[in-house]
Amino acid sequence: MIDVHYWTTPNGHKITIFLEEAGLQYKIFPVNIGKGEQFKAEFLTISPNNRIPAIVDHAPPDGGKPISVFESGAILFYLANKTGKFIAKDMRERMQTLEWLFWQMGGLGPMAGQYNHFGNYAQEKLQYAIDRYRNEVNRLYGVMNKRLADRPFLAGEYSIADMACYPWILPERQAQNIADFPHLKRWHETIKARPAVVKAYEWTPKINPGQGGIRTAEERAILFGQTAASVKGAADRAAAR
Repeated sequence: MIDVHYWTTPNGHKITIFLEEAGLQYKIFPVNIGKGEQFKAEFLTISPNNRIPAIVDHAPPDGGKPISVFESGAILFYLANKTGKFIAKDMRERMQTLEWLFWQMGGLGPMAGQYNHFGNYAQEKLQYAIDRYRNEVNRLYGVMNKRLADRPFLAGEYSIADMACYPWILPERQAQNIADFPHLKRWHETIKARPAVVKAYEWTPKINPGQGGIRTAEERAILFGQTAASVKGAADRAAAR
């Protein structure tokens, strides 16, 4: 059994997609990031960066004690190695999967996230920031579109690279016209129709039926106002218990 500490975000969806695709048994532990549950002591023991997702695998491949993993890319890599699924054994093909996994972690996710912040959440609309991140997301869509012009998936076969990227393609929230990227559009529609992906997204209305934005000043402070002092405060509260 795998415990999944999860919220209904793109990074959270990556992990439920893999687990459904691989047919692994798992249990969801919701972490409501708008209420600050990511700073609870028990969560910080497995995710010291106070970010979802994180997992605890009670049946690790080495047969030892349970192992915890944080960071969505690391989790996908761990699960692929545990199961032998969705990552090639051939070194060259394997490296292509890892290249595109790291590309998502270092590029698509952060840039799309910054656009979402400045374009949708920031109370003060800074046009320079909006343009900067919208244009970068547009460039990244173009990179994916070119890559997918002559292959069905990013590394050839469906892999953890596709699972990492798919939840971050949200053209309606990123001011992009998906029709401008026909190969990306085909790829996106293909993955969206996969039964395991459909099932993975069924967690959203179950766990977070009101999903749709930052609604209160408290949520804004929790999600966007954290500093090193916030981390120290969480650690101090954990130590005092």
